[in-house]
Amino acid sequence: MRSGTRLVLGLAVLVGLGAALPSAASASAVPTTAVSTAVAQTWGSYGSSDWKAWAWGRSSLSSSGLRVTGYLYDSPRTRACSWVKVRSLSDRLTYRTVTFKNCSSSAPRTFRVNAGYALKSEAKLCRGTSTRITGKCSGWRLIWRQGG
Repeated sequence: MRSGTRLVLGLAVLVGLGAALPSAASASAVPTTAVSTAVAQTWGSYGSSDWKAWAWGRSSLSSSGLRVTGYLYDSPRTRACSWVKVRSLSDRLTYRTVTFKNCSSSAPRTFRVNAGYALKSEAKLCRGTSTRITGKCSGWRLIWRQGG
């Protein structure tokens, strides 16, 4: 009896929605950018172990795969630089790592990674000199995973 009631209620809802749906002519005028914003995820604010480097950003899917964008901040009153490492696991089960640095404590640096067809993507924040990472790194933080 309950399943019959659910079926009747479900059909009533569908009939009610059918009147509210736009016609096929107006539905084709919907821009494709509305679809791509539905799969974007924001991430952060993640920091290094001493919280003198931090980053946040957005992960989104495009026709060419995963795109990770973000901002890398460096703490004022320090001589060291901030580093972010973005690691992506591809559909071939290999990792690709990209590194960005910011030595300017007055302005954040933007970064962008086109990860392609990735299964997941992670970020790690570190401190270092202007030429290499010296330590004080956070653990890997998940910024995007296939399926949410």
